[in-house]
Amino acid sequence: MTTEIESCQISPPHGEVPPEISLPATYLDIPWLIFHPIRRLLFYDTTASKSGFLETHIPRLKQSLSLTLKHYIPLAGNILYLLIPPSEKPRFRYVVGDSVSLTVSESTNDFDRLVGYGARDADQFYDYVPQIPPVKDEPEFKIVPVLAVKVTLFPGRGICVGIANSHGIGDGSSIVRFIKAWASTNKFEGSDEELLIHAGKYAPCFDRKFIKDPSGIDAIFWDQMKHVPILTSTFPLPTGKVRATYILDEADIKKLKDLVLSKTPRLAYLSSFVVASAYLWCNIVKSGDVIGEEVDESRAEYLVFSVDLRARVDPPVPENYLGNCLAPGVAKVGHGVLVGNEGFFLAAEAIADIIQNMANNKGQVLKSAENWLSDFKKMRGGGFLGVSGSPKFDLYDMDFGWGKARKVEVASIDGENHSMSMCKARDCEKGIEIGLSLPSPRMEAFANLFADGLTRL
Repeated sequence: MTTEIESCQISPPHGEVPPEISLPATYLDIPWLIFHPIRRLLFYDTTASKSGFLETHIPRLKQSLSLTLKHYIPLAGNILYLLIPPSEKPRFRYVVGDSVSLTVSESTNDFDRLVGYGARDADQFYDYVPQIPPVKDEPEFKIVPVLAVKVTLFPGRGICVGIANSHGIGDGSSIVRFIKAWASTNKFEGSDEELLIHAGKYAPCFDRKFIKDPSGIDAIFWDQMKHVPILTSTFPLPTGKVRATYILDEADIKKLKDLVLSKTPRLAYLSSFVVASAYLWCNIVKSGDVIGEEVDESRAEYLVFSVDLRARVDPPVPENYLGNCLAPGVAKVGHGVLVGNEGFFLAAEAIADIIQNMANNKGQVLKSAENWLSDFKKMRGGGFLGVSGSPKFDLYDMDFGWGKARKVEVASIDGENHSMSMCKARDCEKGIEIGLSLPSPRMEAFANLFADGLTRL
C-alpha cells in the first residue's frame, strides 16, 4: 500500500531569478509538444526511518530542488498555448509564483521486487510516478505545467525519486542534466555551490538563438499541429503489460559487433548502440511471431530513435543547451526479412547507415527537416518500435547522497506502441541496460529469444 503524506509546490528562491522569462518553441520543440510525458523512477537503497525521512531528507530535497530550479528556470514554468491569435506558436514561460509539484508518500510494498530485473506487473510502478498537474484554462491561453516530482519512502529499505516531464520542454540530455544537478546539490546539503563550481557541466543554456531556422520550419510544423488536442497527463492504466530489464555487457556487445563485421566487413560505422538496437529489434519482432501474431511478411518494420544534433549542426549548439535538439532516425526493414536468418545483420546495417550519414554530413543533417512530420504519417500500417534514452545516459550516476541508484525504470515506455528504454548499465562500464514493457506472453517469448541468441554467440 502507498499513502500520500504531503503535496506541495516548489519554486526557485524568491528574488533570485528574473520576474519573467519567455522562450519561443522552436521547430525542434514543436513535434514533442503532443508527446506523452517522460516518466523516470530512480530507486535507492537507504535505511531511513519515516521520522528521519520527513525531518531530514524531505526538507533537504525541497531546498536543493528550489536551488536547482534557480538555474533551470524554464522547468519551473509552463507551456503557454495562445488562443488569441490561435495561429501563434506556443511559448515556454516562467513568471514569479510558478512552481513544480512535489508529492511525498510512503509505501509498504515490496521494494526488493520493484528493483528486480525479471518480469513484474507494470501497473504497480504508477504508485511512484508523479502526476503532472492538469491544463489550466485562461481566457486568452491554456497553461500546461512541464514538470512534477514524487518522492516515496520504503521505511528502513529505500527511497524512490520519480520525475515526470513534458518532452516539449527538453530532450533526454536536458532532463538528465537537470536531475544530476539536483542530485549533486542535494548531496552537498542544499548548497548550489556544486552547480557554480561545475557551471560548464551542469548549468544550462536555454537561449533559443542557438537553434537556427532560416526556412521557417517552425511555422510549417505548427500549422500541421495547432489543431491537435493537448494531451492530458493521464496514466495508461491498466497497461496489461509486464516490465523487465535486460543487460548487454561489454563481452556481449563485442561478440555482436564481431558477428556483424564478419558478415559486413566494409561497414564504416558500428557502435554499441547499433548492435544493441538491432539485436533487440529483431527479437522483439520475432517474439510476436512466436506467440502466433499473424503479420504479413511484406509489412514494413520501423525502428525509430533520436539523434542528438548539438554537435552535428553548423554552428554547433552548446552541449548544455536546455531544450529539444534532436532529429529522428528511422530504420526500415521488411517483416519477413527482419525475422529471417539475415535480419540482425540487415537491421544493424540499416541503423549504422543512418547514424553514419548524420555524423559525416555536418550542416546537412537538417536537410528536408520540414518533411519530418509528414514522413511519420507514411509509417501508418507498419510495425513500430521506439527507442527512449541512450546508452550515453548514466542514470545510475545520480547520487542524492545515498550512493548510486539501485535501479532505474522508465515508466513512459508502457504506451500503446512498443518502446524500449536504454541507458548505461549500472555495474558494467561499457554495458547497456534495456527496459521493456510487453504483454506477459510476448515478454516470455522475447526473454527466451534474447537468452538463446547470446548463448549461440
